[in-house]
Amino acid sequence: MKTRIVHDESPPVPAQTWLRRHRLSAFFVLAFALSWWAWPLQAFGISAEPGFVPAGPLLAALIILSLTEGPAGLRELGGRLLRWRVGWIWYAVALGLPLAVIAGTSWANVALFGAHAPDLGALSLSSFAMLFAVRLVNPMDGPMGEEPGWRAYAVPRLQGTHSPLVSASILGVLVALWHLPTMVIPGESLIGLPATFVITFVYVWLFNHTGGSLLLVLLFHVTQGTITLGNIGFTGTDLARMEWLGFAAWTVVAVAVVVFDRAAWRTAPATAVVK
Repeated sequence: MKTRIVHDESPPVPAQTWLRRHRLSAFFVLAFALSWWAWPLQAFGISAEPGFVPAGPLLAALIILSLTEGPAGLRELGGRLLRWRVGWIWYAVALGLPLAVIAGTSWANVALFGAHAPDLGALSLSSFAMLFAVRLVNPMDGPMGEEPGWRAYAVPRLQGTHSPLVSASILGVLVALWHLPTMVIPGESLIGLPATFVITFVYVWLFNHTGGSLLLVLLFHVTQGTITLGNIGFTGTDLARMEWLGFAAWTVVAVAVVVFDRAAWRTAPATAVVK
């Protein structure tokens, strides 16, 4: 006599089904909530602690993936961090482009606007190397706190229903808004918000050209933020001008990658898309 084995496959919980259908919206809401939750406390003087948590996008991606895609989704995200076979030219772009922008804008500030030249001889390469290494792995800093969420999670899923150009536009607006609490930090400027929007196009362009590599956009972000305007010696009016020059430079770069690489903005590579 054969025994019939009945597999009890419980239907998905309605809440889980809703979450799967609205995973991107849920991710963005959660990323904002996890990063902004302490902002009102700081704004009203209730708490002196920082009112912004950079790890919000990373935590939101891990939570939403766990609830909607499970271990397979987490492996897909982790695999993007290990995607290093992308060709040397893209390493040169990820590391060299931010350095070229800071060098070019520094030259313009000094040569064209009479800013005091930074004392590059006083810079410590070992200190920069240590800062680079720490920022590469610290989830409470911008690169590791943001890139797994914005680029590795959101971009492939946006590109599942939108072109890369539309995806970058949507993400640029949301990431710029997400940075609003940082505008109350001493030394930060409102020009950082439109700058964040335009540089998002460069991030998406790099992400797609490297087959959806989280590693490369992470290196790009770390390089961009390790050599800051303050630590190369600009202060006062010279510093404020550098922020505007940086915005102008990244706008030029963003326009260039869109205009001169138009094919890349029509269809994303399959490796950078999650349906």
